[in-house]
Amino acid sequence: PPRILTLEEPVLHMDHCIAFAVHGNPAPTLHWLHNGQVLRETEIIRMEFYQQGEVSEGCLLFNKPTHYNNGNYTIVATNQLGSANQTIKGHFLEKPFPAVSGLFSFQMQYTPEFFCVDCKAFSFQVSIAVGLAAFACVLLVVLFIMINKYGRRSKFGMKG
Repeated sequence: PPRILTLEEPVLHMDHCIAFAVHGNPAPTLHWLHNGQVLRETEIIRMEFYQQGEVSEGCLLFNKPTHYNNGNYTIVATNQLGSANQTIKGHFLEKPFPAVSGLFSFQMQYTPEFFCVDCKAFSFQVSIAVGLAAFACVLLVVLFIMINKYGRRSKFGMKG
């Protein structure tokens, strides 16, 4: 069955790397969990490893990770004879807006959902604001033209 030989905390080389080494015959399949959820490879997170005999060595690579990538990373190695897993804590950055301590302490959660709570209502409000601004501009242009056209006549026939 597979055995996890090493699992190291993230280290910054070119990218952040969680180095690992797994032994198993037959060669185990490897996958990762982040805080208990299956970790999918993306542009930011990818796994690179090479097989040398019965040992697979490699890195889980992070390209410019943020505080969203903090958490527990578990490597799971599985073959026909069994499976093995091991967890390590990965900490990359602090949250950018920590809680304010004191009488009025609060903590805001900055997630993608935070920025768009009710997108349709926000879109409607923006369109109303843009429409009112356009109406005000047209009104000012018409007022300016009328003042220039009719405002040049002297009142009471006085010439100045």
